[in-house]
Amino acid sequence: MTTHTIALSGGTHLPTIALGTWPMDDAEARRVVRQAIELGYRHVDTAENYANETGVGRGIADSGIARDQIFVTTKFNRRWHGDAASGLKANLERLGLDYVDLALIHWPNPDQDLYVEAWKSLIELREQGLARAIGTSNFKPAHLDRLIAETGVTPELNQIECHPYLDRASERAYHAAHGIVTEAWSPLGRGNGLLDEPLVCDLAAFYRVTPGQVILAWDVALGMATCPKSSDPGRLAANLAAADIELSDADVAALSALTASGIEAVDSDVFGH
Repeated sequence: MTTHTIALSGGTHLPTIALGTWPMDDAEARRVVRQAIELGYRHVDTAENYANETGVGRGIADSGIARDQIFVTTKFNRRWHGDAASGLKANLERLGLDYVDLALIHWPNPDQDLYVEAWKSLIELREQGLARAIGTSNFKPAHLDRLIAETGVTPELNQIECHPYLDRASERAYHAAHGIVTEAWSPLGRGNGLLDEPLVCDLAAFYRVTPGQVILAWDVALGMATCPKSSDPGRLAANLAAADIELSDADVAALSALTASGIEAVDSDVFGH
């Protein structure tokens, strides 16, 4: 199986499909991470707030795969915005790693107005080698504008909720214009009926794949990275194989046009941890 990757602006290459680990606990994360790596995953996504970094790190160690072959993403919480170095070092201690491949500010938390300070620290931490790449999660274009204006350094990636019911076209266009990779969290829709959507099911039948694979192939077709979570071996394998599915342009457009009532992005001006 080919490992599909996306180039980040700083020179690293991000495996397109990651193993999402929320809401696994340490024990489940350890087991599933090892299993996923054995199936061919080379990118694992975790965070301080998931409370499973220890398990993720142990699963990576259990796999026996060389550290430099596994791309690890983690995120720190709002309490560390004024001291990102301590936040990231705590991430690393829990993971049992000397560095992460991608460190993200989990939420902008504009109420405390420290995300620019956190970003300045991440830039230094990248220079020190504690993170090979740096970025953000749940940042709006206005937040990103401020980071760029005040530091001159653009995040390499912004991780946002994204799926056909919430296609985030304007955010993705902003990212593309600034050389920022978009990564989708909850790409399969957070149990909102997306997997049962008639168009998705029809396309799954046409391409002879699963509904979940259709949605992840949409992510890939739009140039996004994506981090679906599963602990089922069959779904883990299917999710990873979605990178090899090529949807037609018309089918990608049809999926992007889907809508569902009551589905909105979390407002990161008012929510964040």
